[in-house]
Amino acid sequence: MRRDHRPYFIKKAHLKFQQLYAGYFLKPQLDYLGQGFTITNPWNVKIFGSPITIGEHANILTTSENKVRLTVWAEKKDKGKIQIGDFCLICPGVRISSAEEIIISDNCMIASGVYITDTDWHDIYNRIDSMGNPGPVRIEKNAWIGDSAIVCKGVTIGENSIVGAGSVVISSIPPNTIAAGNPAKVVKHLDPEKKFVKRSEWFADPAMLAKEIDEIDRDKLKRNTIGHWLRTLVFPKNTD
Repeated sequence: MRRDHRPYFIKKAHLKFQQLYAGYFLKPQLDYLGQGFTITNPWNVKIFGSPITIGEHANILTTSENKVRLTVWAEKKDKGKIQIGDFCLICPGVRISSAEEIIISDNCMIASGVYITDTDWHDIYNRIDSMGNPGPVRIEKNAWIGDSAIVCKGVTIGENSIVGAGSVVISSIPPNTIAAGNPAKVVKHLDPEKKFVKRSEWFADPAMLAKEIDEIDRDKLKRNTIGHWLRTLVFPKNTD
């Protein structure tokens, strides 16, 4: 489809249903889910294990073919943890798997298809009953992990840093840099004196933001009727 053909009230009802679904079915599976979350198609978020926490104003995007999976599976008691900070963006197809500890700080963006893990899940020599040698992963504030990147055990990605698409991160990335490649290496240094516009600024006034988004929806969908919407579902045209 070239655009959204739903009437305004249909879209609003669908968004409300997603919010209720996330609150009723998804939130109880987490140790904490902050206020102001937006989760598209929350039935495509798959949770296993604990503790898993997600901070305020999380934005989690999913599709039916690209689910988001958060998994804690530890050999020892008090091991395994996923902590996602405030104002984070998690895109479709992201997998985060912990046997030790994975901490994603505030304002981070995790692009589609990213895999973050803090262990090998099998020992080099013992392929049966060992998860290997885990090491904690820390992604510092305002970091951006590009599409389909892999972040491996024992890695810290510094504040404001960017990991290029498809990169494999096996060693720590310093703050204020861009790293890319397999294995990922620093290819550029950012200017720490230049102001970073962070996701938290978008949510500075949540009520005003919600109002602005609602006004955009009203304007974009105001000409859509139920009959037109149903026609596009049953008899779509190449102009739809």
